[in-house]
Amino acid sequence: MEQVTDKLFDKNNFTQNPLLKGDYECCVFKNCDFLNTNLSDFKFIDCEFLSCNLSMAKLSKTIFRETKFTDCKMLGLQFYHCNEYGLSVSFNTCNLTHSSFYKRKIKKTSFINTKLNEVDFTEADVSESVFDKCDLTNARFENTVLEKADFRTSYNYSINPELNRIKKAKFSLTGIPGLLDKYDIEIEN
Repeated sequence: MEQVTDKLFDKNNFTQNPLLKGDYECCVFKNCDFLNTNLSDFKFIDCEFLSCNLSMAKLSKTIFRETKFTDCKMLGLQFYHCNEYGLSVSFNTCNLTHSSFYKRKIKKTSFINTKLNEVDFTEADVSESVFDKCDLTNARFENTVLEKADFRTSYNYSINPELNRIKKAKFSLTGIPGLLDKYDIEIEN
C-alpha cells in the first residue's frame, strides 16, 4: 500500500493508468479522470478533488475523511459502500445525479450549488447539513434524519414530514410545496 502525502495530481487519467492503492493524505487531485475506476480500500484524508470525473467509481470500504469535492462530476457513486466510520465530505458545484448515501451518517455535510437529482438519502443521517442552492429533483428521502438541516435556498425537493425526522430543519416559504407533495394539493400565491 502506497503512503502519499502533500502531492498534486494534475490532469491524470486514472482510467488508463490506475492510481496505486494506498493512503492519500493532504493530496490534491485536479482535472483527473477516475471514470469507472476501482477506488476500493483507498484512504483519502484531508484531500481535495477539483474538476475531476469520479462517475461510477467503485467505493467499497473507501475512506473519505475531511475530503472536499469542487466542480466534480460524480454520477452514480454508491457512498453506502464506503467505510461507514468517519465519512466526512463536502461538495461545491458538483453533479451527484443517481448517487446514493443509503444508511450513511453524513452529519454537517455541506452541499453547495450541487445537482442532487435522483440521489438516495433513504435512512441516512444528514442532520445539521446545509443544502445551499441545490437541485433535489427526485431525490429520495425516506426514514431520513434531517433535523436542523438547511434547505432554505434549495429547490425541487419532495420530503414527506411523516416519513422523515425534520425537527428544526429550515425551509423557505417557496419550498413549502415540497413538504406537501403527498397531499396532491394546489398551492397558489
